Amino acid sequence: MKYLVSISRIFVGVLFIISGLIKLNDPLGFSYKLQEYFSVEVLNMPFLEPYALMISVLVVVFEVVLGVFLLIGYKPKFTVWSLLIMIVFFTFLTFYSAYFDKVKDCGCFGDALKLTPWESFTKDLVLLVFILVLFFGVKHIKPVFSTLITTVFALLSFVFSFWLAYHVLMHLPVVDFRAYKIGKNIAEGMRIPEDAAKPVVEYYWKFNINGEETVITTDGSYPTVEGDFLSVDTKMIKEGYQPPVVDFSIEFVDEDLTQQFLSEENLIVIVSYSLKSMEKAGAQKLKAFSDEAIKKGYKVIGLTSSGEDEKQRIKKLYKLNFEFYLCDEKALKTVVRANPGILELDKGTVKQKVHWNDIDKLKL
Repeated sequence: MKYLVSISRIFVGVLFIISGLIKLNDPLGFSYKLQEYFSVEVLNMPFLEPYALMISVLVVVFEVVLGVFLLIGYKPKFTVWSLLIMIVFFTFLTFYSAYFDKVKDCGCFGDALKLTPWESFTKDLVLLVFILVLFFGVKHIKPVFSTLITTVFALLSFVFSFWLAYHVLMHLPVVDFRAYKIGKNIAEGMRIPEDAAKPVVEYYWKFNINGEETVITTDGSYPTVEGDFLSVDTKMIKEGYQPPVVDFSIEFVDEDLTQQFLSEENLIVIVSYSLKSMEKAGAQKLKAFSDEAIKKGYKVIGLTSSGEDEKQRIKKLYKLNFEFYLCDEKALKTVVRANPGILELDKGTVKQKVHWNDIDKLKL
C-alpha cells in the first residue's frame, strides 16, 4: 500500500499541476467553457454564467494548489478529501457531457490537448482510482520537508497561482495554443485537405410496414423498403477532419470579404466580440492608435459580433475612423483573449497580437 500511495501521489499531483497550469495560462478560455456548461442547453444554470470567470480562476488555482499540497505532503487529509470531491464532480460532469452529447470538449487541458467527452470521462475514471488509493492510504502521505518549509511552499503555490491568473488576464496567455497565435496563417488554417477524413454518420429510418414501426439503419442512402416513411434520425459515429480555424469570416451586410482582407498586407484588426461589453479603458486607446496606424499606411478594420446600431454608437462615442465588420462571437473569443484585442496581419499571417493593456507595445 505504501508503494501504491507513492506512485498515486506523484501521478495525481503532477497531473493536477499540469492540467491546472494549462488552464491557469488561459482562465478566460476556461470561463467560456464553464459558460457552455452553465447554459440552459447543458446544466440549465444560467444564473452562474456572469460568475464564470471568477469560478474559473478559483477552480484552476485550487487544482494547482492541491497538486502541490499532495506532492509536498501538506495537510494530507484535507488534500485527499478535496481531490476526491473534485474528481467525483468532474467525473459526473464529463459523463453527463458524453452520455447526452452536450459539450464536445471538456476543456480539461485547455487548447493544448483536445479530448472527446468519452476520453475525458475515461481520464477522470482513471484519476478516481488513483485518488481512492490515496484516500484509503492517506496515513502513508508524509511531508517531504520540515513543517516551516512545507508551509512556505504551500503559501508560495497560492501566491504564484493567483499572480499568474492576474498576469494573463491583464495581458495575454503566456503560451498561445490556438490557431491564431503569432506566426500562424488564418487562411491556411481554414483549408481542408483533399484526403481529409470524412465524418461517419448513421441514419435511422423509421417506416410503418404492415402496421408495425420498423427502424432501418443505413450510412445515408434511402432504404429500399415497402412501407410508409415516418421519420429519420442521425447519429455521429466518428467525427471527420476539423480544420484548426472554424467559423472565422469577415462580412459586411450580405458580402463575404474574408479572402479579400486575408490577402491584405499591413492590416490592423481590432477585435471586440461584444462592443457593448468592451472595456472602456481599452476603447479609449483605440482612437489615437488607429489614427497613427492609418497615418503610417496600415489598413485598419474592426471585427465584432455586435449589431449595426452598436457599431455606430461606439464609432461615434470614441470618434473612431475605421469600419467594424461582422464575425462570429465564438470565433472572436478564440482569436484573442481580450476585449478589445489588436492584431497585425500580413496576407493572413498573424505578425503581432496584443491585449489592449499592451497596445503601446505593438510596433507600427
